[in-house]
Amino acid sequence: MNSLKLDNDDDLRNGGAHPGATLAPDSVDRGGLDLATLLPSGRVGGLSREGKPELAQLTFGILPLVDCAPIVVAHAHGHFARYGIESSLNKSTSWTALRDALNSGALHAAHMLFGMPIGAAVGKLGNDQKPLIIPWILSRNGQAITLGEKHRGKIAADPKPLRPLAVAARDIGRPLVFGITLQPGTHAMWLRYWLGAGGIHPDKDVALITIPPPQMAANMTTGRMDGFCVGEPWNARAIADGVGFTAICSEEIWPDHPEKVLAFTEEFAEAHPCAVKATLKALHEASVWCDDPANHDALAALLAQPEYVGASAELIRARLGTGVDYGDGRQRDDLRGVTFSARNANYPQAKFALWWLSQFRRWLMLPLVPDYLGVTARVMRPDFFEAAMAELGIKHGGADRSAEVLFDGCTFDPAAAEAYAAAFSVTSLRS
Repeated sequence: MNSLKLDNDDDLRNGGAHPGATLAPDSVDRGGLDLATLLPSGRVGGLSREGKPELAQLTFGILPLVDCAPIVVAHAHGHFARYGIESSLNKSTSWTALRDALNSGALHAAHMLFGMPIGAAVGKLGNDQKPLIIPWILSRNGQAITLGEKHRGKIAADPKPLRPLAVAARDIGRPLVFGITLQPGTHAMWLRYWLGAGGIHPDKDVALITIPPPQMAANMTTGRMDGFCVGEPWNARAIADGVGFTAICSEEIWPDHPEKVLAFTEEFAEAHPCAVKATLKALHEASVWCDDPANHDALAALLAQPEYVGASAELIRARLGTGVDYGDGRQRDDLRGVTFSARNANYPQAKFALWWLSQFRRWLMLPLVPDYLGVTARVMRPDFFEAAMAELGIKHGGADRSAEVLFDGCTFDPAAAEAYAAAFSVTSLRS
């Protein structure tokens, strides 16, 4: 039974690195990356086991964001139960609270920012953090950068017009303030990348503060912040409250970027491989359901319940699907929007971890060149994913080692992550 419980100005105007440039592969002394070593290896002996979950009663942690939807649906619609899991959900107040609960064992798995398990592997979540793994990507896209009303009509998707305002505020000792949800998290990376593309150094020209997602709009109301990056429905909430507008959606920065994941501690996953596989099977079913536009009204109504997201169904529904009202007169109806299953969304791609490590390097969160391959191989776990889908008879797109092009025209080659990190003009590596 389920229960709920910055250095050339020309380069800056070009958004940091040279637009359209494809970076050369790393030389041997820079640790050129052979991505073939990151293919699934079957290294987990337990994956050959079949049968019921080793532990049936599992508690999943969520934050009140639309992208927790597959977990909620798997719980509420009985998908977990179908695979032998008696599920409980625990709604956390912040990413740090959720991290602590997973670390302590109060949670068995958790809805997490993609950057959190990567951060855990390189010491960015605390010295006592247990190693975490990513066997499943919960969502792609679905985030946004919101700016305060005073910027309406002045700034939109292009961040360059924001630079003189940021520099002027910095020079009088009252820098613009932007909210993020966690330093190594996704929202921090989208905001940093967007600011950097406008010639704004996120650690020198503005101030970044950490705010839990549901409190973002309220902090804008008090005049404490100039903008923030967060998941939905909290960007829509700012528009509804009349305190801000959407400058850019995250998929406009990086189409089909990874966003949230389902994370387990490495320790738990190694000891309970059948429970992990059962969880992934249930999430597959729930994710397919969540992606169907015919179900979006029902999904919004479900997520609106106080034990889940606890925001109005109308606000949630407004940011599901392909259409978006930016709140400043702009509208689009051709976005992919938050994606839960389509286009091989759930496969734990190694290249995403490599991109994340490159950005940790860019902003000097990692003073030394990391073990790109070692960290990635430990955190990203397609072996669990592939085993679970094989048992379901589900075909998937598999590993993708192709390059990624972000909105500033810069190309990320997964085999040249350190060269990519060093190529930007707006960076902390050459400060």
